[in-house]
Amino acid sequence: MKKLIMTCCMAAIWAMTAMAEGSIYDIKVKDDAGCEVSIGDYKGKVLLIVNTATRCGFTPQYKELQALYEKYSKDGLEILDFPCNQFGQQAPGTIQEIHQFCTANFAIGFPQFDKIDVNGPQASPLFTYLKAQQGFGGFDQNDPMGKRMDEMMKKRDANYAKNADIKWNFTKFLVTRDGKVIRRFEPTDKMSDVEAAIEKAIR
Repeated sequence: MKKLIMTCCMAAIWAMTAMAEGSIYDIKVKDDAGCEVSIGDYKGKVLLIVNTATRCGFTPQYKELQALYEKYSKDGLEILDFPCNQFGQQAPGTIQEIHQFCTANFAIGFPQFDKIDVNGPQASPLFTYLKAQQGFGGFDQNDPMGKRMDEMMKKRDANYAKNADIKWNFTKFLVTRDGKVIRRFEPTDKMSDVEAAIEKAIR
């Protein structure tokens, strides 16, 4: 039994290492129509990859994301939206219902993909890769919402900050034109900081 457990652990470590050392452009995802899409199709673009939800306190960030898209898409920014129902079940419904909500309420124009898991055994390979490249850096304790999120997470798991898991909806990863994951933004991070990082990446 111990040998089997050790073998499984080594296999998991090997898989994570291989994922971390691979290219984001090797990963495939499904779009909102269920069709397979390669992240490689976005090579040469600056990517902001976000896990989202439609019934979250952070859902109004869709408006700010759309504003960023309208401002910087001509310069090579692409925002990739992945709804996820793992946090408080705040992304209910089908992907079609989610897409209808987002277009009706926020007029989003950036690509929206099929619902996924971002943590756990069924996690999307894309988010497994992103987490391997940029771990959790903590919530801003000087921000009231960041402090509340930290307190909420600690009640669930006192050691939550020690793993790279996605903590909540609207976590964002910034990827350069050549596929390097250079920043991770928590949902409580200021969108002005996200914009500043995007401006630097598109130069």
